[in-house]
Amino acid sequence: MSETRRHILVVDDDTRLRFLLTRFLRENSFAVSMAKGAPEARAMLKNYTFDLLIVDVMMPQESGLEFLQKLRKEDNVPVILLTAMGEAGDRINGLECGADDYLPKPFEPKELVLRIKNILKRTPQDKTIPNSKISLGLCRYDLEAKELTTTQGEIIHITPVEQTMLNLLGKKSGQIFSRERLSELLGAGQSPRSIDVQVTRLRKKIEKDSKNPRYLQTVRGKGYMLLTD
Repeated sequence: MSETRRHILVVDDDTRLRFLLTRFLRENSFAVSMAKGAPEARAMLKNYTFDLLIVDVMMPQESGLEFLQKLRKEDNVPVILLTAMGEAGDRINGLECGADDYLPKPFEPKELVLRIKNILKRTPQDKTIPNSKISLGLCRYDLEAKELTTTQGEIIHITPVEQTMLNLLGKKSGQIFSRERLSELLGAGQSPRSIDVQVTRLRKKIEKDSKNPRYLQTVRGKGYMLLTD
């Protein structure tokens, strides 16, 4: 759909459906994360930015509607509700809680993808960034222009993958991203092992001493994070 794949969170206590949806959406070029219930989804929302949520209504402990009502107090991320209840009253209830769309089960996966794309067309991909420029010692990176320069304004060539990595890490400065998460979000055939190679190359461009990085740091056993000035 664009340079950076749209990131979707599937929230459903049905393990089989959760994995089937995830596989189908990934085959349709989306980056997908999973949560088996509202508490896990809420924890993931604190650490990651999603473009859209797919939420099952009938979940134990906390229903999809309850989760959505709490979510809407602090987040306007698009939400599609899934449920076995297809009555008009149930759909209205879901929409009143803040859902962007409502899909009764069983449904055709292709229809779900079309609904997702229709919603995302109305949703800007790049979130508003108060200050799009981040400082990395002797370098500056513009998150909107996706341009790396020296402090004197000279352009430093970076690849599309390096641009995407800097955008992911730069928008969440100080947040740890695992190799697996980065490989999933970067796509384009990336693997956890290739992430290490990409990080090494990027460090040579932004660090004064790439062997003792100050900005693109390794968090032992967890992954990588970007620190800015």
